[in-house]
Amino acid sequence: MKKIGLFFGSFNPVHVGHLIIANYMANFTGLEEVWFVVSPQNPFKKKSTLADPYDRLEMLNLAVEDCEHLRVSDIEFHLPVPSYTIDTLTYLKEKYPNREFVLLMGEDILESLEKWKNAEIILRDYHIYVYPRPGYDGGKLKNHPSITMTDTPLMELSSTFLRKAIKENKNIQFFTPQKVIDFIDKKGLYS
Repeated sequence: MKKIGLFFGSFNPVHVGHLIIANYMANFTGLEEVWFVVSPQNPFKKKSTLADPYDRLEMLNLAVEDCEHLRVSDIEFHLPVPSYTIDTLTYLKEKYPNREFVLLMGEDILESLEKWKNAEIILRDYHIYVYPRPGYDGGKLKNHPSITMTDTPLMELSSTFLRKAIKENKNIQFFTPQKVIDFIDKKGLYS
């Protein structure tokens, strides 16, 4: 059974931290691929701060087009909004019965996992690989049998930082792939 890591997020915009985490997971944890699952509307985020979902999807496609083990999924674009992880997982399990799906998340997200819709089912039925986040330790769930803490390099870069830098007309070279920067400039995103 093919083992796929699911990296959920807004990716608003994608940055090298996302790419490093996904590449680490795809190459150092026994996963065969990592799929970036773009959430059109995360129930925990304000819609007003999000770029158009299709623009975020396109930026991810540009960022990973030359990456062998990384894919982009628009699966949540075809499901009801807001996007709940349990609904996406149920759909993916039905659509790809011969694949095992593993969730990828940061320690910050793990600390709030119990607030998610059907969190107990996610913890019962899925394995979760957790990457470190500055200022977090994973909380009380880090020792749960479904949780694997990884040695993924610590990334202090965030999409919030990138949006602020773009708004302030700062040079964001090396924070995200050049193709993504060109797309952001062409579309006038975040400025």
